Amino acid sequence: MQFVTTHEETTKLVELCRKGSSKAQYELYRLYAKAMYNTSLRIVGNREEAEDILQEAFLDGFMKIDFYRGDSTFGAWLKSIVVNKSIARLRSRRLQFEDLDMFLAEPIDEDNDDFEENEHTIQILKTLLNELSSGYRLVLSLYLFEGYDHKEISEILGISEVTSRSQFIRAKQRLLELYKTRK
Repeated sequence: MQFVTTHEETTKLVELCRKGSSKAQYELYRLYAKAMYNTSLRIVGNREEAEDILQEAFLDGFMKIDFYRGDSTFGAWLKSIVVNKSIARLRSRRLQFEDLDMFLAEPIDEDNDDFEENEHTIQILKTLLNELSSGYRLVLSLYLFEGYDHKEISEILGISEVTSRSQFIRAKQRLLELYKTRK
């Protein structure tokens, strides 16, 4: 089967999906499943839940494909479904954000990078990411991996920008602490 990489080819697949083509659905799934799974996994921190969310997101995406207007790439549109479903799953676990603003006695350096980047370090950090609380992991994932800024995160999660920033800073600090114990 041909590997689809261009925007035009993806647009053709979307149009075929609108007409009910299961082959086009499979091709879009094949193209985007791994990236969408990784997005969900970073947010929920559980493989089985990420797999469930992936399936639900694709099912919703294909059922609501007529709502895709093409304002963004299909991948970005699908990613928003995955992120929203992942957040909903966390909320169903009664995710509680700690409003840490009142605990910040001294400023924390957001640019503190005490670990060198190499493959071993990256693997350790991926493992440690799952050890963070879900609030920390969610904000860190949305900011670092999904590219949202703190204003967008605050709107998505219904928290203040300050809370988003403090969750992010504390998440980085906790990740660094965990990393130093595992080096």
